[in-house]
Amino acid sequence: MDAVFDICYLSAEGNNVEPDDIPQTKESVWILGKKYSPVQDLDRIRRDITSIIWCTYRKGFIPIGDEGLTSDKGWGCMLRCGQMVLGVALVRIHLSADWVWTPDTRDPTYLKIIQRFEERKQAPYSIHQVALMGASEGKGVGQWFGPNTVAQVLKKLVVYDKWSSLAIHVALDNTVVKKDILYQCVVNNDRGDSSSTPDIVPTDWLPLLLIVPLRLGLSEINPVYINGLKICFQSPQSIGVIGGKPNQALYLVGCVEDEVIYLDPHTTQKSGLVENKMTDEQKEMDCSYHCKYASRIPMLAMDPSVAVCFLCRTKNEFEELCNVIESKLMRESQPLFEICDKRPTHWGPSTADIDLQNTSLFTEFEDVDRQFDDSDDEFEIL
Repeated sequence: MDAVFDICYLSAEGNNVEPDDIPQTKESVWILGKKYSPVQDLDRIRRDITSIIWCTYRKGFIPIGDEGLTSDKGWGCMLRCGQMVLGVALVRIHLSADWVWTPDTRDPTYLKIIQRFEERKQAPYSIHQVALMGASEGKGVGQWFGPNTVAQVLKKLVVYDKWSSLAIHVALDNTVVKKDILYQCVVNNDRGDSSSTPDIVPTDWLPLLLIVPLRLGLSEINPVYINGLKICFQSPQSIGVIGGKPNQALYLVGCVEDEVIYLDPHTTQKSGLVENKMTDEQKEMDCSYHCKYASRIPMLAMDPSVAVCFLCRTKNEFEELCNVIESKLMRESQPLFEICDKRPTHWGPSTADIDLQNTSLFTEFEDVDRQFDDSDDEFEIL
């Protein structure tokens, strides 16, 4: 199976040159909140990079929208970055933070996760679902998204997938409000309905994917924010940053020195199904969801429009994250964002109790709490 993976990877990348993915430095490498030595842990770094579900452009899928698009090349890069963040979250919730993928992996839980991102209309997080739900954020099929738009779309889609057992909270105005998150994630008999779904274990905390959209400069990133970004990448709850270079969305998974490490969705692969991973074609398709090597760029080369992402599987993890924000991030001369106990009075009432389950999927949603300038123009069609 390793040979199949090598063939699949070479087909996607088009060369067999060993990339300069991780620099040989004495400084630590941080990937999804984990610390590594680039000298001693290079194989482990690459193993963990490969275990991330890699979502790229696809071609030849069932047509989407009125224009009948059968590929997302040129417009779907930000949507794919959103899929990758969600993939990491689901793996950590339903498998573990230390879970490792190999070409021989046929774990039923893993297959259930990967099937959620396949190019099928029925898949909860397929390119079809993400693109069509974009209409609720004023985005037609084939239009590019900004980080905030894809965050808002994922927040709406996850409501319809009870198995995922996940709450997505998108922060507003560079502010994380503890009370809003506790309302969303603390499950009780009156609000929680996990007991009605047989394969979901009831809990007093619904795992939280916290997404904080930010603007870290006008046309380029302000150097004053670099250390704050490093603090985010080094948080144990970090699952990366949705961002990129100007005009290119990338999934930023970590950092080393003054560079970010990323997975690039700008590879066009054929569409297909993994299903139960029994046939050679299904095995090859599964391999296409994993990338052997990451890439890196200087932090100052990043586009200033980003969304930092954290996963808190338990209430204790959320409290640990709050402590990192308060004790480290907010002590920066220019904090990336703030945290407070209650909503600022000028925000008005919370919309956390809006029941999206009672709305029709792919119809126009009420556009609530859109107080963030998404700056979508920074991510143009390639």
